[in-house]
Formats: sequence, C-alpha cells, structure tokens
Amino acid sequence: MLNQFTKDPQAKLDYSIDWADWLAGIDTISTSTWSVPTGLTGSSASKTATLTTIWLAGGTAGQCYEVTNHIVTVSGREDDRSLLILVLQQ
Repeated sequence: MLNQFTKDPQAKLDYSIDWADWLAGIDTISTSTWSVPTGLTGSSASKTATLTTIWLAGGTAGQCYEVTNHIVTVSGREDDRSLLILVLQQ
C-alpha cells in the first residue's frame, strides 16, 4: 500500500520514507535517488542510514503524482518505495 499525502499547489514540503523496518538493523542506505514526475519539483534530497527525504513543490490542483525512491544499501540490496501526492487547493 502506498503512503498518500495531500499538498496545496503553493506548498513546499518535505516527505520521508523510513526504511528501518525493511533494513532490520542489519544494513544501511548507501545511495538514494528519487523519481519525480513532471509537474512537481523535487529538491534538497537527503538520507540518513535508515531514512530518505525529499522536498516537493508545485503540482496542479486535482492531480495525483507518484514519487518513487530507489535505494541501494551498503550490502548491495536494492528496493523502491513510492508516495502518492494528491494536490488540492486548500
């Protein structure tokens, strides 16, 4: 199940994915990349050993966007998680 968030078109907010349960204390994040669809602007991506974050701005009211985070761990594991961002005029 995808995590879904609502944002205003004028908002610039941070969104995070907590990978700690999946990493199970035996691995850490080495690299993190984000795929942001046209219409949203992603910036200031960051990561810790178990958490990835991206700042998102823009979007068209009434549209839903899927933003995907791809990680590679120190041990070589790779996985994706996605967020649904519903843009609503608030």
